[in-house]
Parts: sequence; C-alpha cells; structure tokens
Amino acid sequence: MLFIIGTVIVLACVIGGYIGAGGHLEVLWQPFEFIIIGGAAVGSYIISNPKTVLGKTGKAFGQLLKGPRHNKDSYLELLSLLFTIFKLAKSKGMLALEAHIENPEESELFKRFPKFYSDHHAMTFLTDYLRMMVLGSENAHEMETLLDEEIETHHHEHSQVADAIQSVADATPALGIVAAVLGVIHTMGSITEPPAVLGKLIGGALVGTFLGVLLAYGFIGPIASGLKAIYGAETKYYQCIKVALLAHMNGYAPSVSVEFARKALLSNVRPSFYEVEEAVQALPAVTA
Repeated sequence: MLFIIGTVIVLACVIGGYIGAGGHLEVLWQPFEFIIIGGAAVGSYIISNPKTVLGKTGKAFGQLLKGPRHNKDSYLELLSLLFTIFKLAKSKGMLALEAHIENPEESELFKRFPKFYSDHHAMTFLTDYLRMMVLGSENAHEMETLLDEEIETHHHEHSQVADAIQSVADATPALGIVAAVLGVIHTMGSITEPPAVLGKLIGGALVGTFLGVLLAYGFIGPIASGLKAIYGAETKYYQCIKVALLAHMNGYAPSVSVEFARKALLSNVRPSFYEVEEAVQALPAVTA
C-alpha cells in the first residue's frame, strides 16, 4: 500500500508540476525512449545476475507491496512460543523437546502458534538449533558464532535482489543519456527541417535524460531501499530467536530469556513487558 501511495505522489507531483508550469504533456510521450531505457535496464539486469536472483525478483515485488511480514502480533506469538519451549525444557529436560523438533509439522506445540508454524524457514532455523542443544551443544559462545553466521548468510541471500535492483538504479541515469544521445543523433539527421520540427525532436531527445533520472531516483532506487528495509526486518526476527536461545543456554529462566529477546526488538513492533506477561500466562499447560 505504501509503495502504491508513494508512486502516485511521485507521478502526481512531477507530471502535475510540469503541466502547472505550462508544459505540454504530449511532448513527454516518447515510447521509443521508454523502450531504449527500459529494455537496456532489463537486459543489464539479466546479464549481471544469476538465475537464483532473477527467480526471486518477482517474489520480491510481491513482498514490497505487502510490506514487512512481521508485526507486533507475530512477535508476541514468537515470544510466547519461545517461552513455552523453554518452560518445557526447564521442567522436563531438553529431551522432552525431541519429539517436537524431529517432526515439527505434527507437533501440537508448534500448531498452537499458527503464524510461526506457517513460516517454514523460521521453523527450520529454530528446530535446528534446538536439536543441537538436545544433542549436547552447551557452549553458548560457539553457538552464538554459528547463529551469527547463519543469520548473516540468510540476510545476504535476501539482499541479493535489493542490491541487484540498486545497481540498475545507479545505471539508469546513464541509460537515459544513451537514449538522449540517440535522440540527438536522430535530430542531427533532420538538421534541414524548420525550427518547429527541430524543437520537437530536441525535446524528445531530452526526455530520455528526464526519464533516466526519474526512474532511477523516483522509482527503482526507492524500490531497492524498500526491499532492504523489509529484509532487515526479516533478519531481526531471526535475531530475536538467537537472543532467546543464547539466554536459555546461559541458564536464565524462561521469562528472563524471553525478556532478553523482547528487548532486542525494534520499538515499533516490540510488545510491552506486560503484554508478553499476559500472553504467556494465558498459554495452556505445557506437556511433552
């Protein structure tokens, strides 16, 4: 929704300001300038990126339209899940988690938390580290290093699309110049035409520069920035899990481990201490 609103504002202000200043809208309609710039941008994107990035591009635009996946409610659910897991581990031992982490799709524990349950990557991330803890991994420092490495890898994989789109944004003004130069070349071939015709041709050529700059800074660059913000929020979700796991490994009570994780969240999605306390108190009794 914000993406659509921003797009409308950019177009309305640029086009509206141009018309308000007395500009003629028909001069801006240069379809072949669009073809030159847009085609070159798409072609360069295909040349410079592997199939994995190209395959993720369409999905990335869908994520941009939807916005960040995790909000205050999903974090509240995550903290409640972590509390439930830690409470079960504290009361009945880490082995009590084995049945849940080996077959999480059938686990009644995970099914209580539908948003997390539907997130395959987060489920795999959490259960993998719980499995290592069940198998006897007790060194919190080594676990932290491994967690950081996996989170960094996850973030890098997600950011590849945003970085690729940013590269296109950086190149688009130059592609606009290419279109403008081609327009000038076409104009020079019509140098014997009257001034009215030459003026129209020169104006059409300059539209290429205009389009290149507008697309780069009004659309493509902001798209890349928006995706980076979404992927950053996704990374924070995993960092929240990481902080809770490390606190649990260091021997803290479930409520303290969850509080450590809560404090790691951004303020706009962070539930209050009392909201978390109310949520965990409402949880059903933990069973193996």
